Amino acid sequence: MRVLVQRVLRASVQVSGSTVGAIDSGLLLLVGFTTGDGDKEVAVLAEKVVNLRIFADDKGKLQHSVLQTGGGILAVPQFTLYAGTARGRRPDFTVAMEPNKATTMFDLFVKSLAEVFGKPVQTGIFGADMKVELVNDGPFTIMLSREPSPNP
Repeated sequence: MRVLVQRVLRASVQVSGSTVGAIDSGLLLLVGFTTGDGDKEVAVLAEKVVNLRIFADDKGKLQHSVLQTGGGILAVPQFTLYAGTARGRRPDFTVAMEPNKATTMFDLFVKSLAEVFGKPVQTGIFGADMKVELVNDGPFTIMLSREPSPNP
């Protein structure tokens, strides 16, 4: 599982000209899944995202999480985070989780985020042609990843 975390001053996502999710200051998350991802990866990364200390205190030190700042979270499904580009010029998406399973995993991740965060999480729509707008704060962008747990 991969989550591209962007600290933003504002972000929104539109589908067919209508805004389906928007936040002011907070985190924009681009979220991708690979074959083998499961509940454990979702739980670990939801906890990590909400508690990631990437917001500055009054001295400029990165001491605060989105939970502490009162910011929002906008999660957008992004299967292209698993694009393979080692061969040729056309991306290969064979390691991305198939759409039906990935939709379920995305919904589970959003639910887990909301539980840790203590309030609703804004989202894009899985499989839709989305237009994402953001004002990156910093810019500050971090890639979080967690390899699928081996089967017992």
